[in-house]
Amino acid sequence: MTTQRHSFVPTTSPEASRTINPTQLRSKLPKVGTTIFSVMSALASEKNAVNLGQGFPDFDCDPTLVELVAGAMKSGFNQYPPMPGVPALRQAIAGKIEHLYGHRYDPATEITVTAGATQGLLTAIMCTVHPGDEVIVIEPAYDSYVPAIELAGGTPVLVQMELDANGYSVPWHKIAAAVNARTRMILVNTPHNPTGTVLTATDIQALADIVRGTDILILADEVYEHMIYDGARHESICRHPELAARAFIVSSFGKTYHVTGWKIGYVAAPAALSAEFRKVHQYSVFTVNTAVQHGIANYMQNPAPYLELPAFYQRKRDLFRAGLENSRFKLLPADGTYFICVDYSAISSLSEADFAIWLTSEIGVAAIPVSAFYQSPRESGIVRFCFAKQDQTLQQALQRLATI
Repeated sequence: MTTQRHSFVPTTSPEASRTINPTQLRSKLPKVGTTIFSVMSALASEKNAVNLGQGFPDFDCDPTLVELVAGAMKSGFNQYPPMPGVPALRQAIAGKIEHLYGHRYDPATEITVTAGATQGLLTAIMCTVHPGDEVIVIEPAYDSYVPAIELAGGTPVLVQMELDANGYSVPWHKIAAAVNARTRMILVNTPHNPTGTVLTATDIQALADIVRGTDILILADEVYEHMIYDGARHESICRHPELAARAFIVSSFGKTYHVTGWKIGYVAAPAALSAEFRKVHQYSVFTVNTAVQHGIANYMQNPAPYLELPAFYQRKRDLFRAGLENSRFKLLPADGTYFICVDYSAISSLSEADFAIWLTSEIGVAAIPVSAFYQSPRESGIVRFCFAKQDQTLQQALQRLATI
């Protein structure tokens, strides 16, 4: 028998030869461009500035963690893990949460390992928010929140934090006023990026009072949960049964273990919410790096790295604050995260973006304008520094800032 081979001959019809003009595509995020973080990091590199802008450490993680991950690879953990995450890691996460916050999540049905916290946030929104739904976002806000809501077809409802001599605070009466029949979710972030504000028990009670008797969900971004200072405690939403029953709790191993490039985090939520979360998770990333999960699961057997984190970063915060005490910057409270905001109004009348550019180009220290964390221009004369840096990096930045 002779097998006839057929060759594919491309058509030359005008329809087939038409090329796609990218300008004719209907963007799902038409307002999104290059982020301020990319802009400032590129400028910092160009000007050889000390980069205190983008929020990541310039020091290595614990070598033991790397060894555990490498060991997992050498042991053959290189194929797909279970979709919601390696069981040992989910058990370790559930154990940590119960020990620290007193709430027990079932690792089988209520803990999902994610490709970083940003994916966790997006997935929680995508699985619950529908066109016509509203999501209350407290500004200034991390830049992924609003695009995620818009991708889901929802409408972000923006409520601004208030700023006075004591720093930033959430105006809960304005949150309550923003709630209506279309409100599907309230997004909270504590400790708060970019302001360093930490929600108190009084704040959490105000939130509970607002959602009581409704079907409003809570999405809690708690990636800086282990970076709270001066003896304060983290008021995780899961400490409060009334809120935990309607909440997605998002956290990040990248932040906790100084491995932001590994992009691994987790989401804890009641079984019914987790079931919906996993439907979207399954068809977006499906699952997360196997060896890293096994390595972190083993590393979590020793709680010291996250229990010691508040003291580790408080020392860096205090070093940086002390170096600015006699400057013309006005220091705002930094109760949590690894960020500190400063008021530069005694130095310059430039806009926040222009001041950040000037600071990077002329002084050699990169910062982020807080105005970048608002959807509409809002000038307060404040920029944000990241102090998750080696001491020598912070000292170099302080020497340069002292020249202002």
